[in-house]
Amino acid sequence: MTDSMPLDAFTRLPATSRAMTLDGLSGLIDTVAAEAAESHRFLRFQWFAAALAAYGGAARTIVVEREGDPVIALPMIATGPRWLGMASVPGSYWPFRSFPMSITAEPEQVALLLAELRRQVRVLRIGPVCDGDPGLEAMIAAARDRGWVVLDRFVADSYVLDMAGGKAAGTWPRSSTLKKNRFHEKHLATHGALDWHYASGDALPAAFDAYAAVEEKSWIADHDDGGRDAKFTATGHGAFWRAAVADPVLAGMLSGSLLTIDGAPVSFAFDVDVGPLRYAIANSYDQTFAKHSPGRVLDYRSLLRGLDRGIALVDWGAGDSGYKRAIGAERAQAIRDWLFIRPGVSAAAARLLAGRWRRSGNAGPARDFSSQA
Repeated sequence: MTDSMPLDAFTRLPATSRAMTLDGLSGLIDTVAAEAAESHRFLRFQWFAAALAAYGGAARTIVVEREGDPVIALPMIATGPRWLGMASVPGSYWPFRSFPMSITAEPEQVALLLAELRRQVRVLRIGPVCDGDPGLEAMIAAARDRGWVVLDRFVADSYVLDMAGGKAAGTWPRSSTLKKNRFHEKHLATHGALDWHYASGDALPAAFDAYAAVEEKSWIADHDDGGRDAKFTATGHGAFWRAAVADPVLAGMLSGSLLTIDGAPVSFAFDVDVGPLRYAIANSYDQTFAKHSPGRVLDYRSLLRGLDRGIALVDWGAGDSGYKRAIGAERAQAIRDWLFIRPGVSAAAARLLAGRWRRSGNAGPARDFSSQA
């Protein structure tokens, strides 16, 4: 029998990491997304594939591995004139355009991501995305340390509703609000029988048709852009969401609520649920019933149902802050667009154009890096 060696006789070798660029969307995106912050686990392969199918583009994916396990997956598509050498992260505008990064990823792997990115593009656009995004923040810190120019432009403020906190404090929902909603429901019922429908997973494709029918009778159909911002119509973003639900895991994170009157769709709410966080993607209503607030009535039913199912926070994103404040949401993180410009001549030129980039956004504060210097 050989004598066993003492543990201190062994040397722990450093973990080996590498970065590589793959043509197309890599299936490793799903592996990384499963290990990402819970708020980002919807950033799966099919999320990006749906964006390519709906909006176009040919993807490449930078994958960073540690000990053979993927910890970062950054899909990107060429943007703008070819000579510019610019790429952007694809996806849906809302909740945000970002990429999955494992919560175990370390600065060494982020540095490798940047080194590979530098070989592939001159400029990378990430966003719109909220301040505090894990992958974004890790990239900002590493890029600024390595001579990259990092520019932001303000898009809007997001609004977040703390349902769990409000319920615990007895401040949400207000009893007066619930009373008013019952009043509206009573008047809606004079038009026919009310029914409430909830859909997730494989029930969503059929539900999307009902949501589109509502949008076609809503204010958004008469908007100046011809209804292109509608989420479920053929002229809007319907192709994206119908492609996204081809992934059953992703479809299980999506949930919709629908109010019908005598079987006809009148109002809907649609969300992405990841753990205790809900991203409110869209809600709308048939303008015929506007004076009875069918959207508000359905929203509260959907929110309370979500609260019962473990949803604590609702991120409403930007826009219509009056409505969101009335529902109880408060201003939260800023939403920004970001440019990462590689060191060298490109970075020097970017410094001269920084003001133009920021002015191309909306009025709002630039990110303050003084405390992080």
